[in-house]
Amino acid sequence: MNYTDTIQMGIVFFTIGFVFKLIMDYSMKKKLIEKGLVDENVKHLFKYSSPASGSLKWGMVLLGIGIAVIIGRLVPYHWSDEATVASMFILAGLALIVYYAIAPKITNGRDKDSSSN
Repeated sequence: MNYTDTIQMGIVFFTIGFVFKLIMDYSMKKKLIEKGLVDENVKHLFKYSSPASGSLKWGMVLLGIGIAVIIGRLVPYHWSDEATVASMFILAGLALIVYYAIAPKITNGRDKDSSSN
């Protein structure tokens, strides 16, 4: 099976989604600043998340997808495509669930370190 078309469509889809998110965030910030609504109540909307936590999340997802590809290569040929795709979704989802469970611990630990300085 040729994954080139699927990879290209995935890249295009995520690029369009990322650009759309950037444009919407910019326009919302601009409108809030123009109306003078920037105070402590809306600062949590634009809280900067550390690059380390984002890297951890996507590293876990990509590791899950990599393991899924290996699983797809180990199963019999007539099931390999289905097993690869199914295990990609399952392991990527599990990676996000595990990240969701450990992210507050990472964030709280970082907040305690920064408040002690």
